[in-house]
Amino acid sequence: MTNVDDTPAQRRLDRALDRLDTTFRGMTARREEQQCACHWGSAEELAQLKAPDTELTPDLLRRTWTAPDWNDHGAVLRRILPQFARALVHGLVEESLFGMATVGHSFARGHWRQWPADQSAAVWEFLRAWWAQSLTDPAPPVPVHEVLALCTEASTTLGPWLAVWEALDDRVADGHLAEAAAHWEYDLLGDELPWDTWDTRNDREALRTELAAWLVRCAPARLGGRHGHEELLHRIRLIGLTGPARWDDPHWPDYRY
Repeated sequence: MTNVDDTPAQRRLDRALDRLDTTFRGMTARREEQQCACHWGSAEELAQLKAPDTELTPDLLRRTWTAPDWNDHGAVLRRILPQFARALVHGLVEESLFGMATVGHSFARGHWRQWPADQSAAVWEFLRAWWAQSLTDPAPPVPVHEVLALCTEASTTLGPWLAVWEALDDRVADGHLAEAAAHWEYDLLGDELPWDTWDTRNDREALRTELAAWLVRCAPARLGGRHGHEELLHRIRLIGLTGPARWDDPHWPDYRY
């Protein structure tokens, strides 16, 4: 059995995390940054964000990345990113009601793609390495469909993440595909994207169409030979139909929307 902790994908992720440590070492929130003491936290906690490299408590880390109203969200994100990234990959970041897509929203609010080249490259490599490692891990701390939502929202693009998944033709990746399809099918059959979209540049309908088309195209070949996926494959087939052809099909699950 493969030791997940010693695979090329895991080693790549370890290097990406180390790169974040190096790239963002010494970063702080802006000296003039403010927050509401009543709703966010104390002045002493805010002061921790203006000092470099000290470890934040899990609760303070959560309140920091979820806060939507920083004056300079990018600076705050750079301050917490090394610790935040390690917490993410170990499954230590508690999901919100809307899933891990909200973490992607926090990345997007920081406008990280506009940071200096070495900083944005380090974030890109972290996301790509985490995605690759999640796909090869039989039991990733964060489910693959949640990592996909996070990466899509953080990068405002879906296609490249799906392309990596499609190219990885093995049983572990296929198992994640079955789990993701089971999670997505209710929303996709209702013509809804299975996660919340924050950035208006991330066109919800375009993302839904792209995800549905990819699933309908890829899933039958990858899951068709596996026992126990027959009903799921029928629902995936229905995602590719519209109107009465979908609803009147004998395999329509009689969902109500």
